[in-house]
Amino acid sequence: MTHDPRYPIGKYTPEPFSEQKKEDWIADIRHLPQLLENALLNLDEQQLHTAYREGGWTIQQLVHHVADSHINAYCRFRLGITETNPVIKPYDEKLWAELPDVQHVPVNISITLLHALHARWYYLLEQFRIKDWDRTVFHPEQKKTITLWELLGSYAWHGKHHTAHIIRLREEKHW
Repeated sequence: MTHDPRYPIGKYTPEPFSEQKKEDWIADIRHLPQLLENALLNLDEQQLHTAYREGGWTIQQLVHHVADSHINAYCRFRLGITETNPVIKPYDEKLWAELPDVQHVPVNISITLLHALHARWYYLLEQFRIKDWDRTVFHPEQKKTITLWELLGSYAWHGKHHTAHIIRLREEKHW
């Protein structure tokens, strides 16, 4: 079986609700900023500007992308818990990854942002009741209604997915 460098931990697969999975995924949200920060330890500027795979984003772009994505995720959860099936705003992540701030702002700025954002997000998720996980948002590009439970799983996966890109590149390059 050939390894697909785009999916170092495999593709996200939705799972049915369970208390254990809920605890695991919320813990993933809580701990992601530290895991991502650890994956970046001692990388220099040249390494940060190395693509994790041929045709892929640089490590710097990945880190800023996680921050951008998780800012949107946090807003989506807040909309989903306070409104009835709100339409969420899609964005072009590829264009966002090319913006000047992504190219020039140090990654530690996004790591700091993620620490604060995930502390708030974690607290919000910890307050959810079981019935809250069935609340929904509507994704207009996907033309799909998504439960907050499904969103939790996808964002828990998302952080680990991009952290694994960095770790795998470090292993391949012996950094």
